[in-house]
Amino acid sequence: MAAGSGQYVVETHEFRKAYGSIVALEALTISVPNAAIGLLGANGAGKSTLIKGLLGLLKPTSGSATVLGLPVESHGPEIRQRIGYMPESDALPGDVTASDFVGHMAEMSGLPSRAARQRANDVLFHVGLREERYRLMREFSTGMKQRVKLAQAIVHDPDLVFLDEPTNGMDPSGREDMLDLIHRIHHDLGITVMLSSHILGDVERVCDYVIMLDAGRLVVAGDIDSLRRSTADVVVRVDGDVERFRGALARRGIDSTVEGADIVIVAHSDREFDAVRDAVVETGCALRALKPRELTLEDVYIRTVSGLDAAPVEAAGVAGGT
Repeated sequence: MAAGSGQYVVETHEFRKAYGSIVALEALTISVPNAAIGLLGANGAGKSTLIKGLLGLLKPTSGSATVLGLPVESHGPEIRQRIGYMPESDALPGDVTASDFVGHMAEMSGLPSRAARQRANDVLFHVGLREERYRLMREFSTGMKQRVKLAQAIVHDPDLVFLDEPTNGMDPSGREDMLDLIHRIHHDLGITVMLSSHILGDVERVCDYVIMLDAGRLVVAGDIDSLRRSTADVVVRVDGDVERFRGALARRGIDSTVEGADIVIVAHSDREFDAVRDAVVETGCALRALKPRELTLEDVYIRTVSGLDAAPVEAAGVAGGT
């Protein structure tokens, strides 16, 4: 990154946005590294408000934010030159070809006309619209329109791209193709991606880092792999008499539960692992597995917002409303 510390692409401090008595974002403080970032939350959680704030398109009620090391309130135009944005809504002009539209967006970003045309064709090829680039966009399917919106967001080679519900309205096959494209944008082209979605499966599929919002509040933010392992649960699997094995654990003060073929215990120290070893010896069971339990993002979300009156976030499938 040319600006900033290079450690974080987005930072907010007590970032708050209210519309009268309605609070869209409540004192949000995050530091987001260079990664494929998932911005996750139910409809109305504050995702779009946060994106607009980071784009400098709305002024926070209080607090501050920096993007690519630049303060949003004083460097909005400069930030917008270095980022791309794929909107949730369908705002494409129907009587224009994809090539002309993406080329125009490239020129708007400062590319000379000939270079913009070549760059547009290259990017449309990259997103899978090589043959369709000269068709009028009113003839496009929903999936094709989503690809055009993605193309215009990256045509100027931004440092960071915001993707607002990029799989909205797509069938399962198109959704998988779009997620593959997003993965390649970050890992092959080196563009930092922030994917805003209410679908857990989309974020889990392509992202390394997640920000979870609920009713304008931060639920949790962190590396996805670390969040999945943020539990003391340990999975044990044995061949033999499972109930006898659990009885041996109980005699050593270790509670356990059965989930399918697995025995789950909570391990806070080496004592629990010693108990598993001793129970194996006592019962003669064969130990087949002993590993930390990995949570899904759905587990993390539910555990974190447990007790809150929160709308459920979808775990899989195609996005419904936005």
